[in-house]
Amino acid sequence: MKYIEVRFTLTPPSSDAYDLLAGLSAELGFDSFEKSESDEGPLKAYIPPSAFDETALQSLIQDFPFAGTSIRYEYSEMEDKDWNAEWEKNYFQPLEIDDQCVVSATFHENVRQARYNIKINPRMSFGTGHHATTSQMMREILSADCKDKSVLDMGCGTGILGILACMCGARECTSIDVDEWCIQNTRENIELNHIPNLSVHLGDATALEQYGLFDLLLCNIHLNVIVHDMPYYAKQLKAGATALFSGFYYKDLPQIEEAARNAGLTFSHARQEANWCCACFRKS
Repeated sequence: MKYIEVRFTLTPPSSDAYDLLAGLSAELGFDSFEKSESDEGPLKAYIPPSAFDETALQSLIQDFPFAGTSIRYEYSEMEDKDWNAEWEKNYFQPLEIDDQCVVSATFHENVRQARYNIKINPRMSFGTGHHATTSQMMREILSADCKDKSVLDMGCGTGILGILACMCGARECTSIDVDEWCIQNTRENIELNHIPNLSVHLGDATALEQYGLFDLLLCNIHLNVIVHDMPYYAKQLKAGATALFSGFYYKDLPQIEEAARNAGLTFSHARQEANWCCACFRKS
């Protein structure tokens, strides 16, 4: 599959600004990102040519919410590659979560058998479990009581969180994403893992009412979306439900707490890994 690579440079550079840019770009159809280990950037973002809309990209840059930050970009079409081979060679190795779950790709061989084994075909999407936001969410799922629960997975990416919840005994899972590419990838991974009780839908939080009420919310997106959509999430949670949020820095936890409190959720606990946060709330 061919991709367009867009290279962003921010002035002044900051890690928070680059993370926000990645999150906003994902809403335009960018499905993979490569960030420099330095806060100086740049950020490389990848999108299929059919989804690339330069006018929309320019509007994003014009409306970028970091005051005083300028964004310069350049793009080029990359050569057609076997992206699974690239993942195998350069990026994705099997991941073990607390000796209970092993995540591997379709090209991995001799994978250790654990209590839960998840196979994914990454397809240049987020959600291999290697990022701290995803791995922390997976640890929370493993420690939660998922048995017979109805689960909502917002911003499902590869579908890895919903798949794990179903493996842990969830009665059903509804996975939702704004990105058609993520929807396709999640459907592939549902089939790979033989998960019959997981449905996936294109959309956002404004359409949640049609799916009913849930016992467990999984929301690994980013700060601005979580804060903005918190009332929609809370409205669809049953009394006693659990809400797990990740995709933001630990220092931003107070903003999440305030939004959750205003929506009727009570803070339970939070964990931190590499400055990233995963927070748990309850609905009374």
